[in-house]
Amino acid sequence: MNQYSFSSFKNNNSINYNESISQSLQLKLRKLIEQLPYHCELFFRGIESTTSIKTRVAYAFDLRVFFYYLTNEIDIFSSLTPKNFTTEEIEKITPIHIEKFLEYLTLYSLPHYKDSSSMITYSNSNEGKARKLSSLRSFFKYLFKKQIIKTNPALLVDMPKIHEKPIIRLEVDEVANLLDLVENGNTLTKVEKRYHKYTKNRDLALLILLLGTGIRVSECVGLDISDFDFSINGFKITRKGGNQEILYFSDEVAHVLNQYLLERNTIKPKIGHEDALFLSLQKKRISVSSVQKLVKKYTKKVTPLKNISPHKLRSTYGTNLYRETGDIYIVADVLGHKDVNTTKKHYAAISDLQKRKAAKMIKLREE
Repeated sequence: MNQYSFSSFKNNNSINYNESISQSLQLKLRKLIEQLPYHCELFFRGIESTTSIKTRVAYAFDLRVFFYYLTNEIDIFSSLTPKNFTTEEIEKITPIHIEKFLEYLTLYSLPHYKDSSSMITYSNSNEGKARKLSSLRSFFKYLFKKQIIKTNPALLVDMPKIHEKPIIRLEVDEVANLLDLVENGNTLTKVEKRYHKYTKNRDLALLILLLGTGIRVSECVGLDISDFDFSINGFKITRKGGNQEILYFSDEVAHVLNQYLLERNTIKPKIGHEDALFLSLQKKRISVSSVQKLVKKYTKKVTPLKNISPHKLRSTYGTNLYRETGDIYIVADVLGHKDVNTTKKHYAAISDLQKRKAAKMIKLREE
């Protein structure tokens, strides 16, 4: 068995994935700020030290929708562009305007942020509306706190009711069937089998790492070979907040990863992707969307009634870990949850296995 350490594959020319993503998001945020009132620039500068770049970009997109709505749907702002909003205009925004905005979010069209001639249609559920209202609350709270505005209209708008969604995950037998399918490719189409012979080891290693550690898909695609140390069965990841952690994996996961690395070492990646653990067929670091498609392709064969995403594989791991340990705090720590209540909400619920057992207990007719 080949052994790798955290420094085995360091390559100074290799792209630091997390840094490149951060830089890309910074540029996106600057582009969005150019289209927003000056107050938004103040807001993003003020929250920089307390939020991640992903959060700020999400806020920027939400504020862009809001100011587009005001200038296109509210008469008193129709002569303005979002960029031209002054403090006086912002103070004219009322709770009623924000409530109308939430209704508007059900279905609306918006120009692409890079190309104003291209209109895109969006729709929002209550969950999406709640997120955008949360963004507005943060924005108005900042302006009010800094005494730029005298009132906070967003605080007077009720949060939309969010209905709890059922937790979807793979059961033990479904996990086994999924891994068997990736190994043998029996139920794949002819076209899928053509690619499967080139990607089988990669796909198996990727899926078993997701299922065996519970890492996020964004964390998975950012992994480098030099992040692994097989002498301790551990690897470094960068969490979505930017903090680095060392996680551990089982011998079963280690075996599959080592088998894949034997193949991976025969591939010459594109320049800048030499250290990337998982490569696409184009020999570049695999993308999040590619992993999402990969997971969907295999899981639809195994459990067609469930819509399984990489995040559902994370849920599967969390559920299995909770079943084995019964310790919600261990689950929260391994999954990187800051609030254990988030973990309780998702993993301390009744499982499909228990539901199936309950269903079999009811007899409607004697045999």
